[in-house]
Amino acid sequence: MIKNITNLGDAALYCDFGNEIDQETNLNVIKYFKNLKELKIEGIINITPSYNKLIISFDQSVIKYENLKNKIVDLKLHNKENQNNKLIKVPMCIDEEFSLDIKRLSEKLKVKHDQIYNSFFNKEYYCYMTGFIAGMPFLGDTKENIRLNRLETPRVKVPKGSIGITEQFCNIYTYESPGGWNIIGNTPVKIFDQSNQENPTLINPGDKVTFYKISKKEYQNYNE
Repeated sequence: MIKNITNLGDAALYCDFGNEIDQETNLNVIKYFKNLKELKIEGIINITPSYNKLIISFDQSVIKYENLKNKIVDLKLHNKENQNNKLIKVPMCIDEEFSLDIKRLSEKLKVKHDQIYNSFFNKEYYCYMTGFIAGMPFLGDTKENIRLNRLETPRVKVPKGSIGITEQFCNIYTYESPGGWNIIGNTPVKIFDQSNQENPTLINPGDKVTFYKISKKEYQNYNE
């Protein structure tokens, strides 16, 4: 559970769940995140979960730090365990046009392309958090045989829909953006839909994700 609560600037509270990055720790973060959202404590402006931290921004004119901290310490968590979490299947094209760093991965890891993709596709991923750019999911945990550091020189532009891996994580670029992840494919699925005001984010913290291979023709015809 929460190991420490401290002030973060003038109007934010920092909940530290420890240094571990694993599903058990992250599930605790998400549990607090969901409970606090449901409680709708007056004065809370925003709640931001990460791998193992929770940042709560608040309005000092409505609630003070100590009062909010006490509410969190005394919070009675309900027992609804991840009832809204989903399993999402994401199509992915690994055509040469989209697999920008598969050669780099193969050379650095000394693993053949097919083995990298076999390891990648035969895995269920867990969404730890979203962020960096709107709706971008940070998914773990990749198999150890395909883990590699970021690019030495990040790209100025990573195409929208790109699927990248680095270290133990995988992500999906929801918009064209700078980035240094190893890009191994692209999805035609809209992971973040700004026009959907009710639920713009397809993948949310706590969800599970699997990827499956599609051809370039299927990719091109996907949204028709």
